[in-house]
Amino acid sequence: MIALSLAEIAEIVGGQSYDIPDPAALVTGPVVIDSREVKTGSLFAAFAGEHVDGHDYAVRAVEAGATAVLAARPVGVPAIVVADVQSALGALARAVVERLGTDVVALTGSAGKTSTKDLIAQVLQHHAPTVWTPGSLNNEIGLPLTALRAGDDTRHLVLEMGARGIGHIRYLTGLTPPRIGLVLNVGTAHIGEFGGREQIAQAKGELVESLPPADQGGVAVLNADDPLVRAMASRTRARVTLFGESDEAAVRAENVRLTANGQPSFKLHTPTGCSDVTLRLYGEHHVSNALAAAAVAHELGMPVEEIATALSEAGTLSRWRMEVTERSDGVTIVNDAYNANPESMRAALRALAAMGRAAQAQGGRTWAVLGRMAELGDASLVEHDAVGRLAVRLNVSKLVAVGDREASWLQLGAYNEGSWGEESVHVSDARAAIDLLRSELRPGDVVLVKASRSVGLEQVALALLDSESEVSGR
Repeated sequence: MIALSLAEIAEIVGGQSYDIPDPAALVTGPVVIDSREVKTGSLFAAFAGEHVDGHDYAVRAVEAGATAVLAARPVGVPAIVVADVQSALGALARAVVERLGTDVVALTGSAGKTSTKDLIAQVLQHHAPTVWTPGSLNNEIGLPLTALRAGDDTRHLVLEMGARGIGHIRYLTGLTPPRIGLVLNVGTAHIGEFGGREQIAQAKGELVESLPPADQGGVAVLNADDPLVRAMASRTRARVTLFGESDEAAVRAENVRLTANGQPSFKLHTPTGCSDVTLRLYGEHHVSNALAAAAVAHELGMPVEEIATALSEAGTLSRWRMEVTERSDGVTIVNDAYNANPESMRAALRALAAMGRAAQAQGGRTWAVLGRMAELGDASLVEHDAVGRLAVRLNVSKLVAVGDREASWLQLGAYNEGSWGEESVHVSDARAAIDLLRSELRPGDVVLVKASRSVGLEQVALALLDSESEVSGR
């Protein structure tokens, strides 16, 4: 964060100073909401949560080096007291971003946001100092915290924006107004909350509505292959550029193929030239993510050769998203357990099938360890049934459906598609899945683990990796 005095911060957020001996004291460190993350010069924002009240940790934060606390009430240590801490945090973020004048890139979509954000960040970092959203901290608290990490040398600020309803993205863009807005897709994630794909499109399109007009540098980067996204061109004053497989896309891929390991390779086409790309990521769905990243980088002035090099070097920055680890015994674990929706589940299964072709040629098998996809509303039964059926169509060797009702729908879909005998199995919980896999895995097998975050299936992947450590004595 840029250095600001407590007096400046109080003026920006409209707060009152309490127990501050020196209003000129500077906040030079990060703004944090966890007292354990305080560094010398930090500003500690005290949020009152459902189970923990940050105000109770104000003294600890200052003792650890925080210059002051942003709080809703006096706390007995230097504090700027405001009516609403969340609103004050947003106001501070907006003031800092405006003062820096950095290029803000915002992105949203139903699937692939975090993977694409990580790609954009790594590509732009080749070009100039870049700050980006860590993990999926894409809400009204995580976004300003990310923006406040920007410093005097930050050229690019890449912000992932999530939404659970109409107006959410409009609020986020008000905190950190973007110059470039990217919309990846409109799918069925959270469809139970929104009420339909058209409502999701309405919410996601708030991003392009927030962009400045074309003559002020505004650019909307839209997926040419998603009709609901492409239609957003009519909702923006910004210049529109398209990415995708369509011939009308300014940034597109040709000769897409998968390596023996399931990693995509293609020729990247941009308005200024072409270059070859081979991703380190797994699954053909990452081609679209890479094209989105390339389109943003092109708009920010990167030459195509540099974009291609950066894409080919980029890896996974956020945990539990297609994390691929090969054990010493030849078993490959694919931990994609951070979250799941129908689109990402299908993409992960196709990636598993691609990775498994070489393994199956050597006698290995593919395992899909899947749990429920949350927040699908009335579409839940149909979508879980469809995923179970797809696992069979992709010739996945064994489906392990983990959990209660939705898991039974996964298993039933596989059964109705022709999965007989022990090709699909329904187990009660993660512990049962771990026991099953530990007893049956053999060298050369590839295991995909995926479900919505609330299921906690990452413990299956972690246990399978830990079991190797136990065997080898590490």
